[in-house]
Amino acid sequence: MSSKNKIEKLKTDNSSPSIIEGCEKPDEFSTLNLGPTHPATHGIFQNVLKMDGEIVMDSESTIGYIHRAFEKIAEHRPYYQFTPITDRLNYCSSPINNMGWHMAVEKLVGIEIPKRVQYLRVIIMELARISDHIICNSVIGVDTGAMTGFLYIFQMRERIYEIYEELCGARLTTNIGRIGGLERDFTPKAWSLIDKFLVDFPPALKEFENLLMRNRIFMDRTIGCGPISAERALNYSFSGPNLRAAGVDYDVRVMNPYCSYEEFDFIIPVGLNGDTYDRFMVREGEMWESVKIIQQAIEKVKKEPAGVFHADVPEFYLPPKEEVYNNMEALIYHFKIVMGETAIPKGEVYQAVEGGNGELGYYIISDGGRAPYRVHIRRPCFIYYQAYAEMIKGGMLSDAILTMSSMNVIAGELDA
Repeated sequence: MSSKNKIEKLKTDNSSPSIIEGCEKPDEFSTLNLGPTHPATHGIFQNVLKMDGEIVMDSESTIGYIHRAFEKIAEHRPYYQFTPITDRLNYCSSPINNMGWHMAVEKLVGIEIPKRVQYLRVIIMELARISDHIICNSVIGVDTGAMTGFLYIFQMRERIYEIYEELCGARLTTNIGRIGGLERDFTPKAWSLIDKFLVDFPPALKEFENLLMRNRIFMDRTIGCGPISAERALNYSFSGPNLRAAGVDYDVRVMNPYCSYEEFDFIIPVGLNGDTYDRFMVREGEMWESVKIIQQAIEKVKKEPAGVFHADVPEFYLPPKEEVYNNMEALIYHFKIVMGETAIPKGEVYQAVEGGNGELGYYIISDGGRAPYRVHIRRPCFIYYQAYAEMIKGGMLSDAILTMSSMNVIAGELDA
C-alpha cells in the first residue's frame, strides 16, 4: 500500500490503527513525544504520537502541566480582585478576558453601562482581537518556513501594546478596566496612537497578505492540512475562527450582542473546508473587519458626552484621592473596595464574549457574599483542542505542527 493510500485510509478510519499493510509487527511503529517542552507546541502540553515514518497513525493529548486552578482562586477573591487572573487565560488578547469578566459581574449586579463606555470597550477589544490574530497568522507563516511576514506584521502588535500601555500602564497582561467601566478615560496620546495605528496597519496587513495569501508554497502547505467538517466542528462545540473556517457563521457579537455590537456594521468571514488555509483566511478577514469596527466606534464616541468612562457605581469604582481625604463617604467606599467588603446580590449568570479564539464565557453563582460561590470559565481552547488528535490523524508530522498553530491553542486557556 502506498503512503498516499495509507493516509487516505487513516483519514476515513475513526478507529485506532492497528497493523497495516507493509508493517507486519506492531513494534515497527515509533512513539514520538511532541511536547510538553517543545518550541513548536506554543505552550506546555504534550501529544504522544504513534508514527509510521512521518505519518501520524494515532495520538493522545495530555494537558494539565500548568494547571493553575483559576476557578477555585475566583471563589476565594472579591470579584474585582479576580480581574488580573483573567489576563492569564488567553494572554494574546487579555483585554477581552478582562471585559468579559466585568460584563459577567455587571450582569449579576444589574449595572447599566453608559454608551460611551461600551464604545470604548469595543475599541479595546477589537485592538486585542487584531493583536491575537497577528500572532496566530504570523506564526502559521513561520511554521511553513516564511519568516519575513512575521517580522513585518509583528511591528503592528507592538503598536497595539503601546496603546495598552498608555491606557493602563501594562502591555501583555493588562488588568484593563473595572467593574462598571474603565479606571480612567482615554488620554489625548491614546487617541493619537489609535489614529496612527488605523493609518499604518492596513498597508502593513496588505503587505503581509501579499507575501502569503497567493504564495504557492504556502498554499500547498496549508490547503488540506488539518481539516475538520462543519458537522464535526459543531459536535466538538467549536466556536470562533476555527468554527467559522469550517463554514458555520456563528459569532457571539452577532448572535448575542454585548457592548452595543448590534449597532455596528461588519461581516463575519466564513471558510469552506475547515483546513489551515481557511483558518488563516478567516483571521485575515476578521482583522479587516476589526479595523472597520474601531473606526465606527470612534465616530460613535464623538457623539457621546465627553469625560464619561464608568457607570455611577461607587461600590466598585475607587473615588479620587482628593475626595478620599476630604469626604467621609468617599473614604468609606475606598476602604470597602480595597478591603474587598462589597457584597454581591445572590444570583446566577452566564456572560459570553467573542474572544480571540471563540466563545469565552463566565458562569457565576453568587450566594450574596464578597466572593463568588462558584465560577466556571468556558475556555474555547479547552473545547476545540479535544479534536486535535482527529484532525492530525493520517497526516504528516509537519502538518501536525501547522495544524496546532492554525488552531491557535493557548496553554493558559487550556489548563485554566
